[in-house]
Formats: sequence, C-alpha cells, structure tokens
Amino acid sequence: MNYRVDRLGTLLQDTSRRLRGRFEQRTLAYGLSAAQWRLLGHLLRTGPSTQTALASLLGVEPISVSRLIDRMEQQGWVRREPHPEDRRARIVVATAKAREVAPTVRGIAEALYDEALTGLSDDERRVLHAALLKISENLQAADQDPAARSPSVEIVE
Repeated sequence: MNYRVDRLGTLLQDTSRRLRGRFEQRTLAYGLSAAQWRLLGHLLRTGPSTQTALASLLGVEPISVSRLIDRMEQQGWVRREPHPEDRRARIVVATAKAREVAPTVRGIAEALYDEALTGLSDDERRVLHAALLKISENLQAADQDPAARSPSVEIVE
C-alpha cells in the first residue's frame, strides 16, 4: 500500500476543518455554523431530543451544548419545551424556521460534498464512506470498551 498511516489523523482533521470552513462560508447568510447545522439536522431527522443526548451526539460537554442551544434559540432555530415524562428536564425542538430553511441548507451541504468528492468514482465514494464509517465504529467501540483498545499502538508525528 502506498499511504502513510501516520498522517491519517492530520489528513482527517484538515479535511474536516476545510469542509466546516466552506460550509460556514456558504451558510453565512443563514447564520448557521456547522455545529448548529449538525444539531438541527439531528433534530429534523429524529425529532425532539434532550440536551444530554445532543451533547453526546456532538461530543461536547453539556454546558457547551447548552450555550449552543441558547444561541440557536435566540436565532429562532430551536425552542426548549418541557419533557413529556420528566418534569425536571427540557427537550429541544426544531422550529418551523429550521424546517423551512433545512432543504436549502441540505442542498448547500450536498453541493459541497460533491465538490469535495470531485474526481472520485461512485465506487470510490462508496469505499470512502464505508471506510470512514468503519473507523468511526471502531473508535466508538474502543470508547465503550477499554479492552478493545490496542495496547501496541505507537503514535508517530
């Protein structure tokens, strides 16, 4: 194989940073950050969610997601409602404004992904998607089961 596994983390991070930056440039008129869109996308796909679940989804502390939701609530993207089963908790719900803008923003994201994947065949795109999904699953499994972590991994910089 002709690739350097020691640069994988850097390559993934650089690619993510560039995608996020371009997405935010293109959605500037809507005032949506990539993190806000990820949260909104989740709510639009799955319905209302607790702040704890959203913090886990985004991989951030609950206080960070609380601040993000505060900003999104001020911008009219989400609202907090009482939890139907737990009087102490609140759920986060996407607003009509979010549902109205979502198809346009989804189109912006899809166009960006097409741009990023230019030059890759459909088969290469499928392989890339499957590989990234597998990497994510492997890391998630290792997070949940410390015994699944490889003790012999050497970090090369």
